[in-house]
Amino acid sequence: MKDSKPPIIVIKKKRKHVRHGNHGAWKIAYADFMTAMMAFFMVMWLISIADPQQLESLADYFRMPLREALSPGKHQSDATTVIPGGEAGHTVSSAQRIGKSAIYDKEKDRDRRTLQRLKTKIDQLLISDPRLQALRLHLFITMIPRGLRIQIVDSRQRPMFLRGSAKIEPYMAEILQALAPILNDVPNKMSIAGHTDDSPYLLGDRGFSNWELSTQRANSSRRELVQAGLAEGKIVRIIGMSDTMNIKDAPADAPENRRISLLILTHEAQSDIEKENNEAQAVTITAAGELEKVIVAPTLAPDKAHHKPTEGKE
Repeated sequence: MKDSKPPIIVIKKKRKHVRHGNHGAWKIAYADFMTAMMAFFMVMWLISIADPQQLESLADYFRMPLREALSPGKHQSDATTVIPGGEAGHTVSSAQRIGKSAIYDKEKDRDRRTLQRLKTKIDQLLISDPRLQALRLHLFITMIPRGLRIQIVDSRQRPMFLRGSAKIEPYMAEILQALAPILNDVPNKMSIAGHTDDSPYLLGDRGFSNWELSTQRANSSRRELVQAGLAEGKIVRIIGMSDTMNIKDAPADAPENRRISLLILTHEAQSDIEKENNEAQAVTITAAGELEKVIVAPTLAPDKAHHKPTEGKE
């Protein structure tokens, strides 16, 4: 039998090209690259327009970000740094400043409208109330930056107080009694100032003087308003001005200088008075603390803690 080789069989397989779903991945990478480039150029632009102080704050932030972020700053409103926190405090944007200014202007307008309505109501009362019609010449009502000022002015024919005294005359009491319920209708608080002419006392400022008299007259007016129904806590300040603020163009001894001034305060003026009071309290507390250290510390010294003072001395 003749030998024969087996036939060679060649099998060719065609590869099928499978479409994958990631054929657009390069677009995402390209978009990420463009975003990074835009951010880079934004950072470069911000650095180019920043002043040296802002650049220093920026460098401090990246050197110690935690310390800068947690630092409260000296004054939160005195912001000059672009980084929250830091030595200068938080940045106040232009929008925030505009917003605060708008709120402030809105409050001022509201105050002015409220006080203008009060002025109109008092003017109407002077016309409609028979008790006050003859007293219109004694009342001067004007709008000033700090509020609505109502001045009750004396005259030679009708003095408001007994001469040299803080006792209120009947017609002055009628004016205050008529004003009290109207003043209650507005939320604004008020201050009362007393004024006198320059008629001196025998001892001048060394004894009872126009300073005491003007203050006592202002306080008598306060009592009369409260008795007529003025709400408690409505008055924030009583002051005596003596003869230091005369009416314009009036002689120093003119009766018009003897007057009581009721000032219905704007909220801004009230805040200034309260701020002044808070600052005075802070100074008083600090001074008291320092005095306590001086007085108490020696008393608590170990060698004197159980010392019994001599009889009759402390």
